[in-house]
Formats: sequence, structure tokens, C-alpha cells
Amino acid sequence: MPAVLGFALIIIPPIALAQRMPWDDFWGSITSEASLQALGLSLRTAGASTIACILIGVPMATIFARSDGMVLRVIRSAVLLPLVLPPVVGGIALLYAFGRKGLIGEHLTVWGIDIAFSTTAVVLAQTFVALPFLVISVEGALRVSGSSYEQVAATLGAGPTRTLLTVTLPLVFPAVLSGVVLAFARAMGEFGATITFAGNSPGVTQTAPLKIYVDEISDPQQALPLALVLVVLALVVVVAVHLRRPGQRRTAAV
Repeated sequence: MPAVLGFALIIIPPIALAQRMPWDDFWGSITSEASLQALGLSLRTAGASTIACILIGVPMATIFARSDGMVLRVIRSAVLLPLVLPPVVGGIALLYAFGRKGLIGEHLTVWGIDIAFSTTAVVLAQTFVALPFLVISVEGALRVSGSSYEQVAATLGAGPTRTLLTVTLPLVFPAVLSGVVLAFARAMGEFGATITFAGNSPGVTQTAPLKIYVDEISDPQQALPLALVLVVLALVVVVAVHLRRPGQRRTAAV
């Protein structure tokens, strides 16, 4: 019975969303210029942030899995902080770091580089919240797989980079793929850090979640079609991550 109640808690809200959907205006709403603009921006920025997560997250996860020590544990905890940090707080932190008067932003402004309230800020906010998902997925798989294959590659003369690309990554590819999908999904759904750090400018920083928020305030019925699109995208992500063969799931275990 508790399991049934838990399932109901998760499944009833999307059903209620579909039940209230203005189906007569559904297609016209999601294909409107504003909706396509917001959804397109979300896809582009989420794609860019996912690439950034791959480039910095995979090496980071490898270091965490293959090394130990108090300093690395502290660094790992800091990297995972966005998992538990309220997104709005993360956005404020990013603003004070990369804003015009921020710790780093004030030095970038001298060079004519303004990050806050720009599309770059959207990508940075999404990367900030999505990176831990990829790091956890890859690190967990690396710990499970062990380092014996990498040691063999090293004895045969392979350097660290070649070992990473030809041995480590192929070994944990399902986990990397899961981490990539989860990071992309988290980036697509990011709201709090984005609106705080990047703002809500249509065509520049207004992603799909931000447009849904604005529409919900002005006209709740208008917000439903795009909200359902994001629900479907999230469902596709969940299916892609969890409907793999059991052997793949064990390899990608966290």
C-alpha cells in the first residue's frame, strides 16, 4: 500500500495536467513563435551545457574514482553541492561570482565580457546544476569496474590520456551515456538559477521553464501545452536511462 501511494503521488499530477489540457489549442500553442523560441533556446543551451559537463565532468569523475585523500573528498563534496543547494541560491552565487560586480565578473568586464543576463549565463547556470549528475554516474561506474584494465594498459606503455579514451571510457560507456542524458534533462528543466543569474529575456535567456512560469502567471491555460511537452521529454529521458539490459544497469550503477 505505501508503494501504491508513492506511485500515485508521482503519476496523478501529470494525469491531472493532461486532463486540464486545452487540446483544441494544443498544437497552435506549442508551435507559436514564443513557444518555439523558448523551446529552441532550451535545446541549444542544454546541449551546450551537456557538452561542457562531458568535457570537465568525465575527467573529474575519473580523478575522484581513482584517487583518495581528504582534499579530494572536500573537493568532491563541493562539486556535488548543487545537488542539495536551492537553485535560486545557486543563481545568486553565480551572480556574485560572474556578474559585473562579481568576484570574477568585474575582471571580465574590463575586457568587455559580460556574462550575467546573457545566453552564456543560461549555459553556465545549467552546467552548474547538471554537472553533479554526470560526475556521480561516471564515478560510481568507475569505482565498480576497478582499475585493473587501466593498470594493464599502463604497463603496455599507454599514457593517461590514451588510457582514458581507449580503455576507461569504453568500459563505462553505459554510465557515461546515462550521465549525459540525466545532465541534459536537468539542464532542460533548470529554472531557479537561470532566472536569477540570466534573467527572463525572450529570445535571449527565456528558456521553456521560464516561459511556462510567465504564462502560468498571466494565463494558466496557456502554460499547459508547453508544460506537457517538457513532461514528455522528461519521460523519454527516464525511459532511456532505465530501460536498459540488466548488465548495462550494473555497469552504470552509482
